[in-house]
Amino acid sequence: MAAVEAPEDRIFAALANPVRREVLRLLREEGSQPVQRLAGHFDMARPSLSEHLKALREAGLVSERRVGRQRLYRLEAVPLNEVQEWLSPFERFWREKLTGLRDLLDSMDDDAS
Repeated sequence: MAAVEAPEDRIFAALANPVRREVLRLLREEGSQPVQRLAGHFDMARPSLSEHLKALREAGLVSERRVGRQRLYRLEAVPLNEVQEWLSPFERFWREKLTGLRDLLDSMDDDAS
């Protein structure tokens, strides 16, 4: 029996690729863009970039809209909330560990005086 892919798995898989993260950064910083403009940022064939955009669309991280003959891509940040929620317990874990380390180092400074 094949495992069912959870929506967050598709998001994490999309984010695992540096090209896709760069596409998301470009869309976040520069707004909606046609595929031709996005392609200008990468040293790859346009069909390769289209595969990356497809993975981002399937993960719900970008949307595509046709305007005449162009396809405009736009960042869809809502699915990133799932990533944030998943990472939140780890952030708390590390914050507590680092606070403990800081407290230990501070007490060592006091002992050395």
